Amino acid sequence: MALPLLRIPAIPLTNHQPNARRKTTTPTAELQTAVARTGYQSPSVGVPTHKVTVHDRQRGIVHEFLVPEDQYILHTAESQNINLPFACRHGCCTSCAVRIKDGQIRQPEALGISAELREKGYALLCVGFPTSDVEVETQDEDEVYWLQFGRYFARGPVERDDYALELAMGDE
Repeated sequence: MALPLLRIPAIPLTNHQPNARRKTTTPTAELQTAVARTGYQSPSVGVPTHKVTVHDRQRGIVHEFLVPEDQYILHTAESQNINLPFACRHGCCTSCAVRIKDGQIRQPEALGISAELREKGYALLCVGFPTSDVEVETQDEDEVYWLQFGRYFARGPVERDDYALELAMGDE
């Protein structure tokens, strides 16, 4: 049985010029204010703010920025145009893993690192809240993953198998 076709009436476009540039009626200052409001959320009144120093080993850069205690370190960095490594943003992987050199980070949602690694000073920036001024150093994702799960693999890291990857991609 064929379904009936629905007809949608055409809406005439007045003064439509296919190659004409579209003009924006929003003043630039209003647009910049709207953009500034997205991303970074101002902290609640009376929430302490802490200086976070990130030594990005992969890029050879040191970032210093302020983060309120009630905001994630990664999100606040991004709102200030600071690019740090990340992947899942949910505390489940090791892409944003850091080693705490000084200070403390509260990370109740960090599932990507074990309690053992937390005790050794590892943290995840995507779900980490500073509880003091803190200095951290980015880590190699594979290295942290190996520390987390290496004991479960009998003979070291698993080698990449391009043939198996091709087969897996062909199934999609």
